[in-house]
Order: sequence, then structure tokens, then C-alpha cells
Amino acid sequence: VKLCHKRDIGINYLTISKNKIASRPEYQGFYWNPDTGEIDSDCFEGVSAIINLAGASISKRWTANYKKKILSSRVNTLRTLHQALEKIGSEAIVSFVSASAIGIYPDSLTNYYTEDQTVVDDSFLGEVVETWESEISRFNSFSFPVAKIRIGLVMSKEGGALPEMAKPVKNYVGAAFGSGQQWQSWIHVSDLARMFLYVVDNKLNGIYNGAGPNPVTNNKLIKEIATAVDRPLFLPNIPAFVMKTILGEMSYILFASQRVSSKK
Repeated sequence: VKLCHKRDIGINYLTISKNKIASRPEYQGFYWNPDTGEIDSDCFEGVSAIINLAGASISKRWTANYKKKILSSRVNTLRTLHQALEKIGSEAIVSFVSASAIGIYPDSLTNYYTEDQTVVDDSFLGEVVETWESEISRFNSFSFPVAKIRIGLVMSKEGGALPEMAKPVKNYVGAAFGSGQQWQSWIHVSDLARMFLYVVDNKLNGIYNGAGPNPVTNNKLIKEIATAVDRPLFLPNIPAFVMKTILGEMSYILFASQRVSSKK
């Protein structure tokens, strides 16, 4: 939104919380409820590009119910948008770009993944992203270009993964996970936002990795964080079984290794 406003691009946004609806010049909120397929069709007024970032966080314990929410929050939002565009017409739309995730790539310490990789990770996350992307592909029935950005580990001091990773290090209990050799393909939030806008500006089509050019191992990442916050690292790496006891199946995201290319 900040990047758009710097360029005098107005934003209409959708929210499931009526108390988060704001009405200001260049920034207008609209209510929707993807679980019931409800959407305020006024949200499309004056809109020429759609950026879809909707989806429940994967960084919560994966109970059976929450797993359903992770999946439905991605699928139902896309279905609601698709149905609305079918109803009102899509002639004004020149670009559609949706978030996806590098979790689709198989866990590997040695592979270097480009966007044409077809094998899907044999995990809950792999299943989620495959289903998600299949739903995004339904938008190819319209005449506008459709792009998917497979997002890696997003870095920002304002929120997301980085402050959470820095917390234990700051408190002198930081350590890498498992072997520490797993690859983490990361990108700064500003670069990721610029990537979405670039796709819109250039009406790009297809799949793009939302990651920077220098993936690092978990060992390297934790060391860099320790240097940045000026703390020593003296604890041994944390074994997988310990994190599985604490976090359950969700601990998979700490140990999965995806080294992806940003060349495209």
C-alpha cells in the first residue's frame, strides 16, 4: 500500500472485519466473507489490477481444525473473487497476481529450484500450495494475465519471522535448528512488495519465486542475527524432536530446506 501511494495508485482492500473498513482518499475498505462467498461488488469499481495476499498464517499449531482453516482461507478467497468477476465482468482488469509459497518445492539440502520444477513436496505445506495454485490457475479462464509469486521467508523488523527469530537470540537462548544446514530462501518485505508491483506494471504471466538471490543456511542466518543484536551463540543446535514436542507438526517449517532461484 505504501509503495502504491507513493506512486499515486489508489487501493481498494477487502477485509473480513467490518471494524477494519476505512474510507479515505486512495484507501477504501470493503467487506467480504469468503467462507460464505459474500463480497461487496463495489470493491471492483475503478480497479484495474488485483493483488491477492489472503491466507491464514501457517505459524500457528496445526490442529486438524486449523489445517482446514489454512487451506480454506486460501481456496475460498480465490473462489469468491472468481465468482464475483464472472458476475460483474472482468474487462477492466489488466493484471491478476497472487501470493503462493516456496513450500511447494520438495525438502532438499542439495537441489536448487527454478520455477519449472514439477515435483511437489510430500508434506501438508506441499499439498496446501499445490491446491492453492490450482485455484489460482482457474483465473486463466479470464483474458487478463495471471501470475503466482512463490514467497520465501519474508524479512522485516516490523513483524513476521525476523523479530521472532531474534527474540531467543537476544535472550541468550538462540540456536540453529537441527543440522542447521537447511536452506532458507529469504527476501526483504520491501523487495517483495516491489516484485508484486513489477508484475502488475509489466502484466506478467506465470510463476515467479519471491526470494532474494542469496539463500542462506539456518546456521548462517542465526549467526547473522546474533551479530546484528550483539549476542553470543553458545547453545547446541536444537534437535527436531524437541521442536516437534513443543510445536507439533508445525515444527516442519523450521527444518524444511528449499533453496530457490530468483533468476527469472
